[in-house]
Amino acid sequence: MIPIVVIDTSVLISALIGVHGPAREVLRCCLKGKYAPLISNALFHEYEDVLTRERIQNLCPLSSNEIQYLLSSFYSVCEWTPIYYLWRPNLIDENDNFLVELALAGNATYIVTNNMRDFNNSELDFPEFTIVKPEEILRGK
Repeated sequence: MIPIVVIDTSVLISALIGVHGPAREVLRCCLKGKYAPLISNALFHEYEDVLTRERIQNLCPLSSNEIQYLLSSFYSVCEWTPIYYLWRPNLIDENDNFLVELALAGNATYIVTNNMRDFNNSELDFPEFTIVKPEEILRGK
């Protein structure tokens, strides 16, 4: 069974900025069909917003056109998932709540993030999915 994943923006940025590393490998696995990534309107808009920032583009070895091509390829393997019910686990970073909502709506196995501390001390517990770093999902955690 292919793991269903939610890829946090921090992982996507790391994959684009780093030439090697676990974040880039996670993105590669999504493109090869080893993971089934979910996306929602909120996550799509966050990806688009962050990746068009000049500071991020300056760190990325890819041109703007190459970034757009890669994003289009990534979006083509994502399952667009509508969110009908809003959960408020009251995460440290309130802006990450929508990732939990997406994981629940799409029956995700994992949320993949570089910001583990943002998901600690949630007021709600969701045993349906696991929050992991890119290197952990690659090890098969």
